[in-house]
Amino acid sequence: MTKFVKKDEINSEWFEIDATGVVVGRLATVVSKIIRGKNKTTYTPHMDHGDFVVIKNVDQIKFTGNKFQNKKYYRHTGYPGGIKEITPEKLSEKKPGEVLKLAVKRMLPSGALGKKQLTKLKIYSGEDHPHTAQNPKIIEIGKLNQKNIVRN
Repeated sequence: MTKFVKKDEINSEWFEIDATGVVVGRLATVVSKIIRGKNKTTYTPHMDHGDFVVIKNVDQIKFTGNKFQNKKYYRHTGYPGGIKEITPEKLSEKKPGEVLKLAVKRMLPSGALGKKQLTKLKIYSGEDHPHTAQNPKIIEIGKLNQKNIVRN
């Protein structure tokens, strides 16, 4: 007999990740799995089992190759001919955490559940954050393949 977890039986934890020198995509995959709750044995696709993730030093995140200058993010204004494009370099000047937020958002399901899970992601560009009272567990993300990484 399959046992399903009820809403009141779900307890969320807090995790803290230092994004200094970490590649965007590699960090986004780890974060999206934690936010969805795929790291737990009680994972169910239609329920929110995820944990909260606090990411600090997001302004020191890295891209591989020339993606920081050449990659493009597209959006549409809704008007004819209203397609806009922006590079991660210009986007991170305006909003430092938006590049990582977009990467994580695109790894979550589209719909109400994905939007709810995205609210569990807290991004800060400095060392300090207001979530120290939750006693987040620190997750070390290894600096993978340092020679191909270019500083933004």
